Amino acid sequence: MPKTILTIVLLLVCYFLHAQDIYNHQLPVVSSEILIKTPACTSEKPDLPSPVVSYGNREFVLFKTAENKYTWIDVTVENGEIFDYRQGLYGKGNQLKADGENFPHFARTGVHTTEELADAKTITGLSVAKITVDARPWGSSGVGFVAADETIMSVIWADNQTVEKLGLTHPDVARPLFHFWNAMHYLEQYNSEKEQDSRLQLTSFFYNKYEIRFKVQGSRGWQESIFNDEILGTGHLELWRELSVEEQRFLEEKYMHLPADQMKQLKKELSYLHTGEMVLFYINRYGFYEGHNEYRVDPVTVAALFGFKSIEELHQIVNGDLYSYFVTHFTENPE
Repeated sequence: MPKTILTIVLLLVCYFLHAQDIYNHQLPVVSSEILIKTPACTSEKPDLPSPVVSYGNREFVLFKTAENKYTWIDVTVENGEIFDYRQGLYGKGNQLKADGENFPHFARTGVHTTEELADAKTITGLSVAKITVDARPWGSSGVGFVAADETIMSVIWADNQTVEKLGLTHPDVARPLFHFWNAMHYLEQYNSEKEQDSRLQLTSFFYNKYEIRFKVQGSRGWQESIFNDEILGTGHLELWRELSVEEQRFLEEKYMHLPADQMKQLKKELSYLHTGEMVLFYINRYGFYEGHNEYRVDPVTVAALFGFKSIEELHQIVNGDLYSYFVTHFTENPE
């Protein structure tokens, strides 16, 4: 085998071995040459999976435009230029960074151990007690990052157990959210250089077997992080998809005892997310999804929304009671 080809093969092997360390959910591999990439579009929906990873280790997701055309956007999760609202810097930020100083096992494998969490007394130099105070409602924000009866460690521990039951890692859960965020980052940069009538307008994207719609809205100022880090938030991200007829039928049969308002809430929990960009970085860096508030990114919701697991599988994973799973606060701390 020629030396150049051997080098390429070895690099690919090293990449996929590293990816396996942090991702349990592997992406299909394709040649980037067959992808119609932005700003180019095609009128027919490509007969390819989405997302995919190319031979050049770039990640792509298929998007649909307002003109019912299709285009692939490079959404690779990576550490990019600085992302800091205070300094007016809008790079991709440190998307691969994990807190290895406080959580070495988590940084190596993408999941925590109970012992690691039980031993944690500080995170980024702040005591977990102080972080909890700041995270509760009316601490560092009105809504808060956890519910009043939750602690920072009780939330991280509970979500870590759920992610393990899903057969995923925390980077697995963060990746589709970063894919979306990176596409919006590309869109903003592209459109900033175009006249109004030539800007790219996107309406939805395809992830595994689902079409997902979205809405992005900014706000005045920014939210400071509860951790001693650079993570800030100012955006409102909404993502949703329609539940299939089969999914709705399953829920209505298994949860026929629920009153109408609770059934409506359950369906929404499985098909809709409202969050901010801070949580994407929190998941990958600490395994923190926020507690029970309106910005929470529940790993079960992510698994349903992005097609990691079927609703039937999720029903089994949470012991046959999805509704109780979603509404029950995390009040037990790791011991």
